[in-house]
Amino acid sequence: MAADSIKAFLVVVLAFMLVSEAFLQEVNAAGECGKTPIKSAAATLSPCLSAAANAQAKVPPTCCTKVGALIKATPKCLCAVLLSPLVKQAGIQPAIAITIPKRCNISNRPAGKKCGRYTLP
Repeated sequence: MAADSIKAFLVVVLAFMLVSEAFLQEVNAAGECGKTPIKSAAATLSPCLSAAANAQAKVPPTCCTKVGALIKATPKCLCAVLLSPLVKQAGIQPAIAITIPKRCNISNRPAGKKCGRYTLP
């Protein structure tokens, strides 16, 4: 029951921060996520919230699909999203979230790629 409360809280925080421009810098030019703003890229990863908050949680197939597509299209975008203020404000630990590609068994994940002080598994 506590896990459901935490998940609901994270969803509410994520929704609030997606609406609020104060937490994010809008990407107007091509950046790590191409022309897609980081907040939009982060929103596509919302099925990953439970897996990003708990290293023991099963990663939903929808999350694996979204992460795989993001890595395939713009590999640097995953790090940009995971290190964004949105993720930090939502209380998600990048060290846990960064394990999702490995937990999804994504074979073409960037091996040994640095993501801030974290390394993709």
